[in-house]
Amino acid sequence: MPIDERKIGLGFPQTEVYRLGANGPSLKSVIAAADGRHQQLSLLCLDVDGVGAIHAAMGENVVEQALVAISRRVLQTIPENARFWRLGGEGFVVALVHGDEQHAGEALVEQLRDAFDTPLQGASFTLDISLSIGLARYPEHAHDAQTLLEAAEQALRKAKRGGPGSFASYTPELTAQATDAVPKETLEHRFVDAIAHSEFRLYYQPVVSGQDGSIVACSALLRWHDTQEGVLRANRVLPAIERAGLAGPVGLWTIETAMRQVQRWRSAGIDYVTASVPLESALLLRFECVDIIADLLHRTGLPGSALEYEISESALALDDPHVMGNLEGLRAQGSILTLADFGTRGLGLNALAQYPLERLKIDHSFLRNITNNPRRAALLRGMIAMGHKLGMTVIAKGVETEAELGFLRRQHCDFFQGYLFSPPLPDAGIDALVRSRFLRPDIFQNTTDFAASRTLLLLDDEDNILRSLVRLLRRDGYRILTANSVSEAFDLLACKDVQVIMSDQRMPGMSGIEFLSRVRDLYPNTVRLALSGYADMDVISQAISQGAVFRFLLKPWDDADLREHVREAFRLVEQQRSRG
Repeated sequence: MPIDERKIGLGFPQTEVYRLGANGPSLKSVIAAADGRHQQLSLLCLDVDGVGAIHAAMGENVVEQALVAISRRVLQTIPENARFWRLGGEGFVVALVHGDEQHAGEALVEQLRDAFDTPLQGASFTLDISLSIGLARYPEHAHDAQTLLEAAEQALRKAKRGGPGSFASYTPELTAQATDAVPKETLEHRFVDAIAHSEFRLYYQPVVSGQDGSIVACSALLRWHDTQEGVLRANRVLPAIERAGLAGPVGLWTIETAMRQVQRWRSAGIDYVTASVPLESALLLRFECVDIIADLLHRTGLPGSALEYEISESALALDDPHVMGNLEGLRAQGSILTLADFGTRGLGLNALAQYPLERLKIDHSFLRNITNNPRRAALLRGMIAMGHKLGMTVIAKGVETEAELGFLRRQHCDFFQGYLFSPPLPDAGIDALVRSRFLRPDIFQNTTDFAASRTLLLLDDEDNILRSLVRLLRRDGYRILTANSVSEAFDLLACKDVQVIMSDQRMPGMSGIEFLSRVRDLYPNTVRLALSGYADMDVISQAISQGAVFRFLLKPWDDADLREHVREAFRLVEQQRSRG
């Protein structure tokens, strides 16, 4: 049986990675399957920027380790139905089959870029990685695999000319003979005309309430629709804008454009959504900052409460007297002040008490692995609790899975932003979304707590064992959840209020004791039972003495005894709750 290409970098040797044209599912077969279902296909060519510099500084072994880690992160980001190949060297190809969604490929590009905002960690390296990405679509740009791949590679060459982290979509004008370099100053020289030519755009990503998923705000994100380089994101553009001395004008344009968008929403009767915009340091340091924004509010007829300003940690770290005065002035106008991407720039905690901030936006890098890593979960819990103790509300940025949402809701996080709800959309696309008001009510229903129910989670990789346990225990009136893997169990624990867990000891990838030990740290109020066909007394005594396990039960079990152990576990839960 061929190796599943989705397992690249997850325990398989590098030599077993699929390559286009080698054995394994071919691009041609993927296109044929999409064609048979009358679907479209977006093909992304990915190239890792700066591999030569990594090789020169750290050597070939680090390069190969990094490429495997990059593969792993790509696989964690792309949908389950996407195909992934290594093209050769530092290049990769992703094929996404989809319906007639116009921007499905572009949305995946944004997700991949977000995934690499966080540095790549390895045993011997920490690397800031960016991907250059070229996109072509079937059947819009080509009608066979070879031509489609060539079109995506041509788009990639165009993206590479824009510098690290750039993206380009295929157009018929592209040629394979395009050069690989453009003078670095080209981008900066074109900034002067970009606003006048309406090349800067704002995309909007909804911020939803943690109570019911209603849209409360839209976070404004800068994009540059450059005629030569394609769509460039803020983290690609802003450093060059700052070098060109244009951060102030571009920041002011962003605020004014967002105000015009809110004005259009209010004219259409949508008065429940505000705009969240970055307030750049160049503007925040100006003495007349508050007066400039007050004039814009007057011209648009908006109250100050229609805007939320995101302040970077680096801006507060300047400790300039104008910063405090301007923040107090904006607060007096009724605007909300948010500390953006909290925890990424080493800002001293005393700044949280010093400045008139009302909201913390936790960076998406802190959300990874929160459902199965006790230390990361504890850190996130502490950040949310600290914000609440300071009288602030908390936004979690980069929420991508139902499990992450469930965990954050259980920690009483106030607001969420991320691809689970919507990718960033241009103004035309966001309007329809805002009118719907509630996003993904199904997900909020799934992550609702069931504290009133006696909920039991059963974990075993053998289906017949799970079925037997369910048949035995359901007569006692429990709400029973089942999982075949540790990862599935962690996701259920994040989404549901589980009181009692019973896990098999011999689970692939992680023993039952290790799983229950992590559960103890993540959810200390649960009562945990281990079930095993092997009586290892050292393991049993250690697990019980460390508090990881309440009871260790042996297979085959006695039905009456097992039911009584579970009843006793729930009685212990009730006693703990009655004590407060």
